[in-house]
Amino acid sequence: MQLSHRAYSPIDAMKLVREGCSPILARVLAGRGIKSKSELAGDLGRLHHHSLLKGAAEAAEFLADAILLKRKLVVVADYDCDGATACAIAVRGLRAFGADVTYLVPDRMVHGYGLTPSVVDLAMENPGTPEVLLTVDNGIASHAGIAHAKSLGLDVVVTDHHLPSKVLGLPNAEVIVDPSQPGCDFPSKALAGCGVIWYVLWALQDELRRRDRPIAPGFKVSSLLPLVAVGTVADVVALDHNNRVLIQAGLDKIRAGEVFPGIEALATAGAFNRCDPRALVTTDIAFGIGPRINAAGRLESMAIGIECLLSDEAAHAEALAERLDTINQERRQIEYDTIDDAVKQAMALIVEGRQSIVVHHPEWHAGVIGIVAGRIKEKRYRPTFVLTTADSGEIKGSGRSIPGFNLKDALDMVDKLCPGLMVKFGGHAMAAGVTLKAGGVAEFQRAFEEVACELLTDEILNQKVEVDGSLAGHDFSPATARKLRVPVWGQGFPEPAFCDTFYVQSAKITGIFKDQLNMTLERDGCELQATRFRHEGPIPEGSVKLVYKLNLTVDPKGREVVKLLVDHIL
Repeated sequence: MQLSHRAYSPIDAMKLVREGCSPILARVLAGRGIKSKSELAGDLGRLHHHSLLKGAAEAAEFLADAILLKRKLVVVADYDCDGATACAIAVRGLRAFGADVTYLVPDRMVHGYGLTPSVVDLAMENPGTPEVLLTVDNGIASHAGIAHAKSLGLDVVVTDHHLPSKVLGLPNAEVIVDPSQPGCDFPSKALAGCGVIWYVLWALQDELRRRDRPIAPGFKVSSLLPLVAVGTVADVVALDHNNRVLIQAGLDKIRAGEVFPGIEALATAGAFNRCDPRALVTTDIAFGIGPRINAAGRLESMAIGIECLLSDEAAHAEALAERLDTINQERRQIEYDTIDDAVKQAMALIVEGRQSIVVHHPEWHAGVIGIVAGRIKEKRYRPTFVLTTADSGEIKGSGRSIPGFNLKDALDMVDKLCPGLMVKFGGHAMAAGVTLKAGGVAEFQRAFEEVACELLTDEILNQKVEVDGSLAGHDFSPATARKLRVPVWGQGFPEPAFCDTFYVQSAKITGIFKDQLNMTLERDGCELQATRFRHEGPIPEGSVKLVYKLNLTVDPKGREVVKLLVDHIL
């Protein structure tokens, strides 16, 4: 591991201080290239316009015509939080524009990923014959499904953000909106699936106004931004300027009470990771709302999550949110059992010269293998695939990568090395999914390792941890932590992390999975509580050097207290 202090411009930091930022927040923001507080605002006027997004205008015209002709639309969603919020955005927006629209979401265990032929057949079973399929957060790699839809006389509009296949190119849809497609010059390639469909609806709103067509009274696409904020944070896409504006604008609406009942219910559900929607921050989405929605797609049906987001009745939304929280607790137990087994296999695979990790067990639950892959990648810092066996005999896998190793490009190379091995695959740089032919595990292990050896370097494999310097004793205050919580943090715009040496007064392992390290620390005369989740190794004693974040908790007397969240023990 390579530890470094994030460089920043003292001139930019001083300007931010003059604009009202605290010195600590100013240096943190300057280290992320921020020069003015105005860059942090959710000002929609600072968004890239929808006219820059290839296919958005064509999609708006196509959908406006479909609404005018009263054609029946079916939204085909994905089964993660991004897909669920994208579906809710599409359905809410299209209904406000007067469309005849329903939705469906594939069962990951039955239909696989994306608009497969079986999903098209499922759409045809919906009440009333569908005429247009609109994909959200999927479709860019659905060549077979789109061909099948067209053979049945259906039109397909694709909205997605994943990378298209370098081998097969683009599918034959009526319209494709995807910032990652060739020829798209949209400045923000990091849009999540929910962001893409929101942009399409923005273009559609302008198109309907141009045609002087009716829109539901008082409706504006900006009202859907709370859903965009939740989906974008949960999908861990890079938070470039455009995504930060979308998220901040969505958070502003949630905090102001302009929020759908489902989001409010998801924020307050369960006994753990609850939060006040009026003070919602991105970590509340990442560790509370997002996992609750994702759990439905992993263990049951994402339709529960989508219905929660679509509900306008508080009691109904609360009941669905509590069900989602229960499912998430079940997911955590399955995940823990699976991780324990998978890590043991992974440890056996990591030998001298091994650059990748591919582990397989026929009985692992397909709904949690992506999480398991992420955990193993965190522990061993290697591109990782976790595979399980489907009832059909095919091998289904989920992969997670490290910075500098593009997982989707790597799978394209595997496909060239072993034609026919992968029945289907897709994803992006940091996460991908794959379906292998029956019995293909060993061949995939060999091919993926060959690609990893070609692409990985010692520099890439040397994990880099950047910190924002040190904090003095008086900095460990609720006021400091509160100020650091305000901006939108996430992938590519990381939450502030600091590095200091502390003295361990006491430490113990707790938690339902016995992997939570709780410590009482001392620094500069301050006594502090600290927690490290998913701890491995011995319990620290004496002086320790920690990489940590500041977190706010509330003590039994209702007072705000600073708590350290420990990322690394050096």
